[in-house]
Amino acid sequence: MNAAWTGRTKIWLVFTLLIAAVMIFGHGLGGNTLQRLGQLAVTSTAVVFLLCCRMPYAFGLVDRPARLACGLVLLAGIVSSLYAHQPLWALTEVALIAACCCCAEAFAHSRRANGASVDQLLLLFVVFICAFKSFDFLTLAFRSFAAGTGILDTGGLLSGFSNKRFYGQFQTFTLPFLALPLLLSTTKRSAQAWTFSLLSLWWLIAVTGGTRGTWLGMGGATCVLFICGHSGRRWITWQLPAVVVGVMLYWLLFSVLAGYLGMEMSNAASERLTTTLSDRGPLWQQAWDMIREHPWLGFGPMHFADIHNPIAAHPHQAILQWASEWGVPSTLLVMGLVGRGLWATLTLIRERATSGDPTDLLRLCLFASLIGALTQSMVDGVIVMPYSQFWLSLVVGWLMALHVWKREPAKPNAFIRWSWMGISSAAVLLLVYVAIRDVPHLDERDKLYQQQYGGHYQPRFWVQGVIAIKPE
Repeated sequence: MNAAWTGRTKIWLVFTLLIAAVMIFGHGLGGNTLQRLGQLAVTSTAVVFLLCCRMPYAFGLVDRPARLACGLVLLAGIVSSLYAHQPLWALTEVALIAACCCCAEAFAHSRRANGASVDQLLLLFVVFICAFKSFDFLTLAFRSFAAGTGILDTGGLLSGFSNKRFYGQFQTFTLPFLALPLLLSTTKRSAQAWTFSLLSLWWLIAVTGGTRGTWLGMGGATCVLFICGHSGRRWITWQLPAVVVGVMLYWLLFSVLAGYLGMEMSNAASERLTTTLSDRGPLWQQAWDMIREHPWLGFGPMHFADIHNPIAAHPHQAILQWASEWGVPSTLLVMGLVGRGLWATLTLIRERATSGDPTDLLRLCLFASLIGALTQSMVDGVIVMPYSQFWLSLVVGWLMALHVWKREPAKPNAFIRWSWMGISSAAVLLLVYVAIRDVPHLDERDKLYQQQYGGHYQPRFWVQGVIAIKPE
């Protein structure tokens, strides 16, 4: 492997992970804007990275049927956008999906170029960012206990995201990763103790947030990994005691200690852990009505947000969202692609169920992360929020790089390669244009939304994601 190329990939990867860390430093509603801009920075550099380096095209990441399906999905999205009520916003969504795919490709090529050496970098990044957020959580909790106000708002302990559900999505991606050092035979006992402590703290934060989608996602991942053989069940045996410790810590902090100090709890986890749909019913009904009205091409990408409702700018259900906006045929193609990839990965994991190789164990944790995220996307906006989209790109890209083909897929020909690079470049340019156009006027746009509709913000592309705003 060319040394210069390897060096460039590491530089890009480190730069990307640094941006990903900065993306969760924002507070309140501004966190969503910071994360979207950070995502655009990552995708922009990914396109430049792939354009400047020709080495990645020495091998293929996907086979011909997958490339054909992706091309058809892209074509359907463009056609749907041209027929949409607001074509520019629809094309912006298509551009965002294309940019995320390009980002996943860049992650995959980085891993292929550098080999297992960057797996440790990824693990260190996950441990660092989870440790930092855990420290932030404990610091805010200490300040709340010491403030002496008599009220403890657990929602205020989850910083960096405009909504605690988005924090929960991030945790669904990272909880499976934190078990990796515990699975490795080379990990020292002291390191195992620290890692298990961090995993337990991360579960404490998950319990505090009360995001039911995280519990559903991790439950789905646990069920799938149970059938993955010995390594999958080892993963479960580390996660379950960490959950127990996390629940006990929550009880000690926010029940025993808070009660002893005479503090009243606000936004307690028990208030969110219910079996209701939390207003998802009307959203799903709206999406279903849209599907019935325009089944073939949908209303256009992002156009669930073009029909205002007082709840949300997306239906909190990935399949309904894609079908209502992109059309049923596109949805079936995407489901086929996802299902085919998951089945291939599951088969490979089961074949290597007794392997203690770090690469095989990393694949297992990545697979658990993806299963958890996809499960959560059935009730939450995992495919909508910028930080979750970044993690989807990372997880999918890394899994593609680690996949072992029975027969290596042929590399794409020059026409397909440069067509894809042209589309990716155009997508990034459109996203940059939208950012330059909107960011200076986001406050004005938010005020206009409040004047016309009122109510809370509904995140989609921006923190106020409703595009059904009439210009003044």
